[in-house]
Amino acid sequence: MLTLKDTLRQLLRDLRAEKLRTFLTIFGIVWGTVAISLMLAFGNGLHKHLIYQTAALGDRIVIAWPGLTSMTYEGLGKGRRIRLADDDIAAIRDTPGLKAISGEYSANLKVDYGTKTMSVDTSGVTPEFGAMRNCVPERGGRFIDAIDLREQRRVAFLGNKLAKDIFGSESPVGKTILVRHSPFLVVGTLVQKDQDSNYSGPDNEKMFIPSTTFKAITGDKYLDNVVFQAATAGATKQLIEDIRAALGKRLRFDASDKEALSCWDTTEQFVFFDVFMLAFNSFLGIIGVLTLVVGGIGVSNIMNVVVEERTREIGIKMALGAKQRWILTQFLIETLIVTMIGGAFGFLISLGICAVFPDAATEFVGKPEVSPLVALLTAAALGVVGLLAGYFPARDAARLDPVVAMKL
Repeated sequence: MLTLKDTLRQLLRDLRAEKLRTFLTIFGIVWGTVAISLMLAFGNGLHKHLIYQTAALGDRIVIAWPGLTSMTYEGLGKGRRIRLADDDIAAIRDTPGLKAISGEYSANLKVDYGTKTMSVDTSGVTPEFGAMRNCVPERGGRFIDAIDLREQRRVAFLGNKLAKDIFGSESPVGKTILVRHSPFLVVGTLVQKDQDSNYSGPDNEKMFIPSTTFKAITGDKYLDNVVFQAATAGATKQLIEDIRAALGKRLRFDASDKEALSCWDTTEQFVFFDVFMLAFNSFLGIIGVLTLVVGGIGVSNIMNVVVEERTREIGIKMALGAKQRWILTQFLIETLIVTMIGGAFGFLISLGICAVFPDAATEFVGKPEVSPLVALLTAAALGVVGLLAGYFPARDAARLDPVVAMKL
């Protein structure tokens, strides 16, 4: 009976006898494996990079701006200005499906530190704003908290670029700045993040203070915009409709009037990227598979040559009692082993390329990553190609007539 040990011994003998042929066979599989794994790795890295940059604005949030009505409502004409206040936000906090919400005041405030004076884009927000908008503090600092809000503390959270402009190489946390001539304690600075989109300037150049403090020093009563987040991304559209309806009833405008309350649903960008990258990765995967198939054709041709060279040996084995399934299994195993050797080298090359990929380039295309899914898909493609490449030559070998084969 055929054993794996016998098959391996025969395979090693053939590999040593035909070194060039073996090299070309394995090289075809190596090239195909590198092609499919690297294409999927770069596609995976690009997808994560796009999601990361989009999430810098906020993780599946909605930004809403009050505007002018464009529809009549209960006898009221068009063109009325809708104004949102903190009381309106408090009234909709219990809306089903709402995870977090924060009003946002905006103004350009004068900031002094030592001999430096500058005009800074400032937002008055609540603690929920930091988590929704991915305003992560650097180590040793923090974002605005509930006590700051309740006690109207004069504290500030600075964007990392703004902090560098004001303090240079000094650590900003614990320092005091003057905002409109009032002392403010810097409690945190923003961790550097890539932000491709914004609605009122990049976060790294802004200052964030408690909304209660903002109203106290500016006298503003009405919010510039509202940021909110659904409990689940799939519930965002329904939540937008519910909030429009609740505010419409409270502020007397038609719930279908999108001009009265304009909403930017960032979840749509995530959905677009997911669909786009699925199609893009599928395209790259198909190209990689086709490249692997070319290598598989080379393996199949080589195995046909091997069968022809070993026809007499096959005839002798069959005359001594070897069954067709044993011959078929032997050549299939040999093909799969060659395929696995080429696949292993291909994986190592791909992992090496991903490991040494320059960090400077990741800013544009992300970090290529051979994820478990990429490895699984590549292994599955290798297995299918190996089976198909080896099956037909193995079938021809198993169907040989032992009497005829021994004469050749």
